[in-house]
Formats: sequence, C-alpha cells, structure tokens
Amino acid sequence: MPELPDIEAYLGALRPRVVDRLLERIRIKGPFLLRTVDPPVEAAEGARVLGVERIGKRIVLALEGDFFLVIHLMIAGRLLWKSGSVLPRGKIDLAAFEFAESGTLLLTEASPKKRASLHVVQGRGELAAMGRGGLDVLSAPGERFAAVMRAENRTLKRRLTDPRAFDGIGNAYSDEILHEARLSPIKLTHAMSDAEIAALHAAARDVLATWTERLKKRFATKFPGTGDITAFRPEFAVHGKYGQPCPVCGSPIQRIVHAENETNYCATCQTGGKVLADRSLSRLLKKDWPRTIEEWESELGA
Repeated sequence: MPELPDIEAYLGALRPRVVDRLLERIRIKGPFLLRTVDPPVEAAEGARVLGVERIGKRIVLALEGDFFLVIHLMIAGRLLWKSGSVLPRGKIDLAAFEFAESGTLLLTEASPKKRASLHVVQGRGELAAMGRGGLDVLSAPGERFAAVMRAENRTLKRRLTDPRAFDGIGNAYSDEILHEARLSPIKLTHAMSDAEIAALHAAARDVLATWTERLKKRFATKFPGTGDITAFRPEFAVHGKYGQPCPVCGSPIQRIVHAENETNYCATCQTGGKVLADRSLSRLLKKDWPRTIEEWESELGA
C-alpha cells in the first residue's frame, strides 16, 4: 500500500499538472470504486482544481464548490498520467479524470480484489471526518510521540502501522524505521524505555523525511510510471530483503510471514541475535496483526 513518501511523490507530480485546471470529465469503469452517492460524482465535473492534499494514505483533489475527490489506492491501486483524453479501457483501469488542456489521470488496480476507493464529499468538515486521526510524526514533538506510542500496549510493528496512532506509516516503512532504530518488531510498547522511544521517534522522522525527499526529487520532472510506486525498493535496508545481507552488519535478513503481510528484520541488529520466525515470539506479532486488509479496515471502523 502506498505510504506517506509514496503519496507525497504522487502529490508533487500532480500539482503542476492539475492545479488551476478544470476537471472536465470523470469516467468510472470499476463498478465498486465509487463509495458515495451524495453528492453525485457528476457534481465535480467542470470544477477547477484548487489544490492537491493528503489525508492519511488518501490523495485528495480539492475543487471549486467545496468539493473533494478522495482517492484511496489501497494495496494495488496506482495512478498514471496520460497525455490528452484517455478512456479507462484496460483490464485494470478503474477510472479516468480528464483535465482541460493538460491530460488524463488514470486510476488502475492490478488485483482481482478491487479495494481501491473514490469518495466525493462536500465541505471541509466531511473531509476531516474521513481522517483516522493519526499523529504526524514529522512535526510531532517527542513528548507527544511517546504518549501516543504508550497509549496502547501493542507490538511496535502494529502500533506504528495503526493509522489511528500514526499518520501514513505502513508495512514497508515500519520495517525500515524499526531497523534504523535497532528495535524488534515484536517488542511491546509498554516495555519501551525513554531512550528507545526517543530512538524510534528519531528513526521514524529520518526515514520518512529522507524517502519523501528522495522520491520527490526522483519524480520532479516525470509522473510515476508503472512499477515506480512500490513497497520493494533496492535501497531499502530490510523490507523485501529476506535472505540478503543486512547493510549494517551483514547478517541475513529474516522475516515473519503472516497472511498477506511480511515483516522483515535483522536478528543481529534488532533482536539480540534471536530469529523470531516460527517461534513463540513471532506468534505474538501474528496475534497482534490482522490477517487481511478487510479485517484491518473493519477494526478501524471503515
């Protein structure tokens, strides 16, 4: 699922292409994409784009008339930019947003499980209601970060990825954050020392800021294409690197596989040399982690 740095990359690429442009037409092909009926999606057609924003892991197009298009890409949803007018014809095409004298934003989802969503809302109040309320790690002071971290006794992996706790962190970047902080993914929040929380806060800010800036530069002159927004990047330290050497100590990266998720970590750097997979400690993470996206969304009250 695209996380904060990925969403910011999309926003940076969208702004020069759509802001101050008329959204002439919205063509929806995916029957389950549109999740709202009032206001109708047609109400947004012909409106000028005033800005592009982010709310959690959702992309928001702010339009005249106080309308907002809220796009949630979920796991397999992606955005593509096409010159001119383009219809959503491909097998994975869900919708096309056509902008005057600019081009077409194509929404795709390369998965048989159509989870991506589009909401049309009117008014800042309705938009704010869609937020999960997670803390913005990049701007939050250390005291606030510590309070949110300790508000529930969860594994670090689960707490970092809870959108009600922290904003924009998912499976991939939580692995990178925990590795940089040299902390185990199954350590419980109530067992953390002040020094460990400070290290985690610093690591979270560094990883998110570094990758946000890196992706913004990468897509400063081009729109992200097929495969550009991914949870598996060559420069990652641990996520998606099972069996490969840790860039810090050289030990092979380990993993805990649970349903649709995989947690990657370095046993030497993070768990005192203990391999957690298939042992009792790994069961703690599996018990604390939803088995499916649907279970996760249901728990969040989506």
